[in-house]
Amino acid sequence: MENSTVSFYFNLTMFVNIGHYRYPAFVFCLLLYSFIVSANLVIILVISRERTLHEPMYMFIALLSVNALYGSSGFFPRFLMDLLSDSHLISRPACFTQIYIIYTYASYEVTILSIMAYDRYVAVCHPLHYHRKMTSKTVLKLAALAWSFPAFGLMALIFLSARLPLCDNEIQKVFCANWNVVKLSCVNTYVNNIYGLLLTITTVFFPFFYVLYTYLQIVVVCWKSSAEFKGKVLQSCLPHIVSFVIYSITGFCDIALSRYNLEEINPFVAVILSLEFVIIPPVLNPLMYGLKLPEIRRHILRMLK
Repeated sequence: MENSTVSFYFNLTMFVNIGHYRYPAFVFCLLLYSFIVSANLVIILVISRERTLHEPMYMFIALLSVNALYGSSGFFPRFLMDLLSDSHLISRPACFTQIYIIYTYASYEVTILSIMAYDRYVAVCHPLHYHRKMTSKTVLKLAALAWSFPAFGLMALIFLSARLPLCDNEIQKVFCANWNVVKLSCVNTYVNNIYGLLLTITTVFFPFFYVLYTYLQIVVVCWKSSAEFKGKVLQSCLPHIVSFVIYSITGFCDIALSRYNLEEINPFVAVILSLEFVIIPPVLNPLMYGLKLPEIRRHILRMLK
C-alpha cells in the first residue's frame, strides 16, 4: 500500500499548520479568487460589448484577462481545498494537469505582453502604418502564435517529466511544479534539463528581451518629440510597463525559489513568494487597465451605473 501511495500520489509539503487560522485564510483566498474572476470578467465584457474598443490594444488586454481566469482557475480551487484539509496528497494525473495549466498560464502572460509591446511599438514608432500593419488578421495571427507555441512546447515538457521513475513523492510547494517533480527522479534527467532550458529561453527570455528592445525604440522616439506626445505615449504604455515589471519580478521570485534550499527560508515567506506570480498579476492587471485607460474606465463606470 505504501509503494502504491508513493508511486501514484504526490505530497505537497509547504502547507504550514496554522490551526484555526485556516478558516480566515480560506475566506480571504476565496474573496481574492472571486475578485479575480469578477474583475477580469468585467474587462472582457466591456471590451467585447463596446465596438469602439475593438482595437488591437484592447483585444490584447482582453486576452490578458482570459489568461488570468485560466491560470487562477487552475490554481485556486485545489489550493482552497488544501487550506481546509489535513492531507495534501494529489494524484499524478491531477499534478501534471496543474503543472500544465500553471506553466501555460505563465508562458501565455509573457507572450501576450510581448505582442502588446509590438503593438505599442508600431503605434508610437510607425503611426502612419499602424492600421496597415495591425489589421484584424494580424491580431488573430499574433494571438494564435502567443497561445499555440507554449501549449505544444509544454505538452512535450510534461511528457518528458511524466515518464520519469520517481524515488520520492514530496513536492516542496503548495502547488505542483515541474522542476520539483524532476528533482524526485531516480534516473539521469539530462534530457529534461536541456529541453526545459531551451523552452525557458524561447518562451521567457526571448520575449523578455524583445519587450526591452521595443521600449528602447519607443524611448528614442519620445526623446525627440514634444511634451504633449510624450504624455499621450506614457498614458497608453504605462499600464503595460507596470504589468510587465510586476510579472517579471514575481516570475523571477518563483524561479529563484525553486532553485533555493527552502529549509533556509521562513516557511511563510517561502509560501508567499511561491504564490506571487499566480495571484498578483491576475489581481493588478484589471485594476491597472480598468483605472488607467480612460476608454475602458468610462465604459466600466457606464456599465456599473
